[in-house]
Amino acid sequence: MANTLKIEIVTPDRKVLSEEVDYVGAPGILGEFGILPSHVPFLSALGIGNLYYKQNGKAYYVFVAGGFAEVNNNKVTILAEVAEKASEIDTARAQKAIERAEERVAKAKEKIDAARNQAALRRAITRISCQTSGKSAGTC
Repeated sequence: MANTLKIEIVTPDRKVLSEEVDYVGAPGILGEFGILPSHVPFLSALGIGNLYYKQNGKAYYVFVAGGFAEVNNNKVTILAEVAEKASEIDTARAQKAIERAEERVAKAKEKIDAARNQAALRRAITRISCQTSGKSAGTC
């Protein structure tokens, strides 16, 4: 029984990490899962969140967004759409991204309200149309 497992994190652009570790915790799309040495083989889709691994009792973090995790023969392979070690994250850039995303969400809410209003208008017009033209035919 091995005491460690190998983790490799790869994105379309680069290899982010290749280490021998004691534990891996990853954000699956249905919730976080953990992997210890000698884990059974499996495949999982990844959500957006922080993957972490323990090496000699110390925890290290990697941001991941989308992709897949495969576990087989004491090796964890992470094929991520996006992955950044915590030490590589530019906090100022990330804050600006949050601000831009919040602005887009606010604008999207307005579009959702407009779409709801248009749908309600269409329902009302259809009801009136049905009432005036097809009332006796029962075809509305």
